[in-house]
Amino acid sequence: MDRRSLIKALVALMGAGALPLARPGFGASIQPVPGTDPQPFSYAWLKGRARALAGEAYVSHEGELPDALKALSWDDYQAIGFRADKALWRESDSAFQVQLFHLGLYFQSPVKIHEVIDGQASELAYRQDLFRYRGEQPLGDLPEDLGYAGFRVHYHSNFALDLAAFLGASYFRAVGSEMQYGMSARGLAIDTGMNRDEEFPRFSEFWLEKPDPDSHLLRVWALLDSPSTTGAYAFVLDPGRNMVMDVDVALYPRTDLPRAGIAPLTSMYQVGENSQRMDYDWRPEIHDSDGLAMHSGSGEWLWRPLVNPRNLRFNSFQDNNPKGFGLLQRDRNFDHYQDDGVFYNRRPSVWVEPRGDWGQGSIDLVEIPTVDETFDNIVAFWHPENPLLPGREYLFSYRLHWGEQPPVRPYELATVRATRTGLGGVVGQERTYFSWRFAVDFAGGGLEMLGDDAEVEPVISVSRGEVEITSARPLSAINGYRAMFDLVPGDSVEPVNIRLYLRLGDEALTETWVYQYTPPPVADRRLY
Repeated sequence: MDRRSLIKALVALMGAGALPLARPGFGASIQPVPGTDPQPFSYAWLKGRARALAGEAYVSHEGELPDALKALSWDDYQAIGFRADKALWRESDSAFQVQLFHLGLYFQSPVKIHEVIDGQASELAYRQDLFRYRGEQPLGDLPEDLGYAGFRVHYHSNFALDLAAFLGASYFRAVGSEMQYGMSARGLAIDTGMNRDEEFPRFSEFWLEKPDPDSHLLRVWALLDSPSTTGAYAFVLDPGRNMVMDVDVALYPRTDLPRAGIAPLTSMYQVGENSQRMDYDWRPEIHDSDGLAMHSGSGEWLWRPLVNPRNLRFNSFQDNNPKGFGLLQRDRNFDHYQDDGVFYNRRPSVWVEPRGDWGQGSIDLVEIPTVDETFDNIVAFWHPENPLLPGREYLFSYRLHWGEQPPVRPYELATVRATRTGLGGVVGQERTYFSWRFAVDFAGGGLEMLGDDAEVEPVISVSRGEVEITSARPLSAINGYRAMFDLVPGDSVEPVNIRLYLRLGDEALTETWVYQYTPPPVADRRLY
């Protein structure tokens, strides 16, 4: 399956449904596989299994389902729904319930799902009567060992809406207090944004531990498999105003992995204030995230606005033991989106908080051209400096925060509130050469305490070209400052890397705004 097909399916299918009451019983219909006994389970056992599997040849299970499911149309697949009264743990005092996704269409690799109780794991049997098709129609004659595509989680604060979902390859999503899906995370990225086919590892099995009645935590384990690597994953889901996920990863490469992406985040950016190449829609902005935030190992805070580029764009930010990074939706103003259907202003931000020593590497950002909002075209991840090699174990731990605001922010520094771009020059004067203007708004920190006569200075550096008409002045509408400058790129169309922050004397007042601008061909440049 290609990236576009997979992402389009994930965007549409991770919805939610109402949950009617069910009668007591083992999930009303969910049962272990007949003739099997519970088996001891632990994360140590799972790591051992992943390590052993890495020594074997990869076996693809894609397409191991009846032709009737492979041939489902998009509408037919969407018409298959889990019977909510059959949810796992529906009959218990657990704060969580689990519903299952059916195989078919784009999801053609069976996934095994196990329930763990007191350290004993039982595989959940496939039952077609757990699902309904177009109302109450049965699905037809399907094999009893079919398996599932994934699962979704609900929480007692709102059993009608999803808390999290794991579906497709190694993708998963979660929500914060606004109960709004947006961007996704993945278990692992391999060769993303390279000049060769991207590899999509998949979670082939899951283990879900039945929570105690008074527990607000859900523990999930997963086995990752792909031609290049295996892996063992442990998740702890902790719902709240921000959904917090603790993630422990153990990777066992089958082959050299020079381009492994750890803690990958996937989002969508079609059009916004600073990137209007695809602004044909009536809505002024369309994006799940508007920027990549980074807190470097040295303590510097950086903000990189996202763009929808004409060609694939790859940026790498070198670092040592990063303190955190994330794809954020800082702009929460409905008026900027005008979307009363999918509410982009409510999309969650996701912050990655590394735990332990990640060493040398880079935070990589991949921006892929897209013509519409159904394609997640933004990827960010940590790339270790050294390749991951077969025969070794690689351990990574991190915490994911899903919600309106990340858990940490540069409180003493102002942050970027908006980035706007357009034709440079002086209004009313003839333009004799091409330049491009940047207007960057900062607010927060100590800016609102400054007097109008404070000598705030924009500090600007560019990788090439010239900078002119620079300014930094108060912007009362946001109790902050607006920095403006023109970039004169010359005739070259090579990208220009730009850095900007505001200072007062020797003191930095803001986080650092970083940007990459690609000038248009000379023949396409307009001076009016």
